[in-house]
Amino acid sequence: MSTFKEGFLWGGATAANQFEGGFDEGGRGLNLADVLPGGKDRLKLLTSSGFDFEMDTEKYRYPNHEGIDFYHRYKEDIALFAEMGFKVFRMSIAWSRIFPNGDETEPNEEGLAFYDRVFDELAKYDIEPLVTIAHYETPLHLIKEYGGWKNRKLVEFFDRYVEAIFNRYKNKVTRWLTFNEINGATHMPLVGLGFSPSSDDVRLQESFQGLHHQFVASARAVQKAHAIIPGSQVGCMLIYAPVYAYDSNPENILHAKKEADIFNFFCGDVQVRGEYPYFIDHYFEENGIEIKMEENDLTTIKQGTVDFVSFSYYMSRTEKKEKTPEEQGEGNLIGGVKNPFLKASDWGWEIDPVGLRIALNELYGRYRKPLMIVENGLGAYDKVEEDGSINDDYRIDYLRAHIAQMKEAVKDGVDLIGYTSWGCIDLVSMSTGQYSKRYGFIYVDKHDDGSGTLERKKKKSFDWYKQVIASNGKEL
Repeated sequence: MSTFKEGFLWGGATAANQFEGGFDEGGRGLNLADVLPGGKDRLKLLTSSGFDFEMDTEKYRYPNHEGIDFYHRYKEDIALFAEMGFKVFRMSIAWSRIFPNGDETEPNEEGLAFYDRVFDELAKYDIEPLVTIAHYETPLHLIKEYGGWKNRKLVEFFDRYVEAIFNRYKNKVTRWLTFNEINGATHMPLVGLGFSPSSDDVRLQESFQGLHHQFVASARAVQKAHAIIPGSQVGCMLIYAPVYAYDSNPENILHAKKEADIFNFFCGDVQVRGEYPYFIDHYFEENGIEIKMEENDLTTIKQGTVDFVSFSYYMSRTEKKEKTPEEQGEGNLIGGVKNPFLKASDWGWEIDPVGLRIALNELYGRYRKPLMIVENGLGAYDKVEEDGSINDDYRIDYLRAHIAQMKEAVKDGVDLIGYTSWGCIDLVSMSTGQYSKRYGFIYVDKHDDGSGTLERKKKKSFDWYKQVIASNGKEL
């Protein structure tokens, strides 16, 4: 028998802004991703202050505009997902396709109809959609006019958006996620909260205020889903990285615990337990943070807790209280120092399969809610051989090692309900805006210079993952 329960949700994950394309079609408005350039400057913009949200087409390419053109090729792509045996497909709805500016009173029918077609195509193959409501796609008008999630008005606009999609798709979608990687907002408020801090001095204050608005919006969305779609399940979505102390020095252990509390558990505690955690008051006091709340906010948060916990896992994080620039982990997006026991990907992301087992145990031990891994994968350079084959054994090795640790976590007693590998088809990297950072089982002929035919090709990992799904994880 397989370690994984019958009905385990195997599949793949994407985001509209990274693969959909059609950025100026079907009445869609501009969103945040449309003004993020491709290439090495992107990460600098994501983490710095004062981004102006304007496009400079003479200086930059904007790969998110075309993505991999799922907008026109969704039937072909979904057929390939079905051939792999997907039980579930994680995707997001582009908010600006439904409300082009974000603050309209009536939704865009062309946008609603597009997702109707996508959901109908998935249903044809018995693939369940898992829909992220907000995945780094804040409408640009809400950013420029209102200042993004710093502004309480976005709660009202988000209410209108979720009511529109819940009512429209209530017979087609029962599993939803509210905000993608919500806890990453303090590291990169640009993508998570739709604003660029004017300075580092206000970064934390504005970020945590924006998070509070998202907590209220998420809780209200959970309540609306349960009312509009009976039997629906709504999850939170965290970016999770177990935090290790660099050594057994108690100072480093305490520092690692504090970092883990704020990064891994603060948002989860609010969304799963329905209350701000005990440790946050001291952190707010130390950092001069004051959250403005309305009278019923805490009640709303308490009454709108999620049904399950989903998360992305790419790397662990090693912390040292006092670190030199030389010790800094180069590629790990969430900080820390280099872990001497781990190898890294081509982009410097440390590879730690055992960390996934640790993450699953930590999350389940804390929350006792069903867990779902909705992002995990290896960004790598892929080579097309002369015969057309793409032999990505390195990706198979990476995924095999992580799924093996998932099995161990299930044996530990963790209630794991699904796994969707990130970028199941090649797409535009969020952190670098590159096509060359490939994650997929399906190769897309599109390149960083804008060239390419968009032709789809199966990689070696395609048939490997098909076998994993068919055996319910027994054959790796």
